[in-house]
Amino acid sequence: MAKKLPARPNLDHLRRQAKTRLTQLKKGKGGASLRLADAQTLVAREAGFASWPALKRHVEELRSLEGEWHFAALEVDGAAMPGQMLTHMRILFDGDRFRSESPEANYDGVFTIDVDATPAQIDIEFVEGPEAGNSCYGIYELNGDQMTLCLGLVGSSRPKAFETRRGSGHALERLRRVSAGRPANVTGGTPPPKEAVAIEREDPSAFDVKMTPLLRRLEGEWIPVHLVRDGTAMPDQWLSFGSRTMVGNEMKVVFGGQTMVHAKVRIDETATPMAVDYLNLDGKQAGTVSRGIMDWVGDEVRFLIAGPAQPRPADFNVKLSTGTLSQWRRR
Repeated sequence: MAKKLPARPNLDHLRRQAKTRLTQLKKGKGGASLRLADAQTLVAREAGFASWPALKRHVEELRSLEGEWHFAALEVDGAAMPGQMLTHMRILFDGDRFRSESPEANYDGVFTIDVDATPAQIDIEFVEGPEAGNSCYGIYELNGDQMTLCLGLVGSSRPKAFETRRGSGHALERLRRVSAGRPANVTGGTPPPKEAVAIEREDPSAFDVKMTPLLRRLEGEWIPVHLVRDGTAMPDQWLSFGSRTMVGNEMKVVFGGQTMVHAKVRIDETATPMAVDYLNLDGKQAGTVSRGIMDWVGDEVRFLIAGPAQPRPADFNVKLSTGTLSQWRRR
């Protein structure tokens, strides 16, 4: 869906653009025979559409999505989210800009739609928030103030139907519009600044470590007891939808079917507290190294991991503005 439209496209603006283009064309050789419809077709094709009616239908559909939407139901990987969780979640649409808010995190970005596909398709590009730089692909169905969205979580395929199942990597959202007015402050987000310093990358072979009794103890599936990400604590009711699994020294943290961390793990047991390095394997952080510490709290394990390019925290009293504090117990 490669379209070249201005932010928050507006039909009145596009009509004026076509009229201006017609005036310019008529000044050229042979331009006297041109009509407004010809200029509109030219504007549409420059924007990536086959015709003016196709462009008009696209922009009108964007406008029909605008407003504030609340969650009536949410199902991820075949598991329904409890209703009390949904009361703190909403999605705001303004033209082709969006903001998704939840206790877990806020996500800002831009999207494009294909109203000619069956069902209609939506492509989402995350600009600001935990998934900045990533994209996901989905389908949607609009019926007045009711909308159904089925999205492939980052790294997953576009769904073909409005359904999810365990391991699908899909989320099914049923939304109801509570306001059709243009929401305030939906900018589409600000891209993160380009790296001022080189992000550390390490030879992946340095993480081909021998298995130790500690690494074997960390294998298997763990569920979160407590999690703070970038200074914000995850609500307790969200914790039951998370897991940390480890096979060998390869680890994944998944919440609601979405992979939050996928890394190879290296541990220095001689350090106090024990030093942990993550070699990130997926997404825009692939190849970078995150450094942290770990210790045991009874039979539970906790980690304090700084973001890439950030120094290793000295102890668990350090408050990280970028990074994650988590504690886990074996399932």
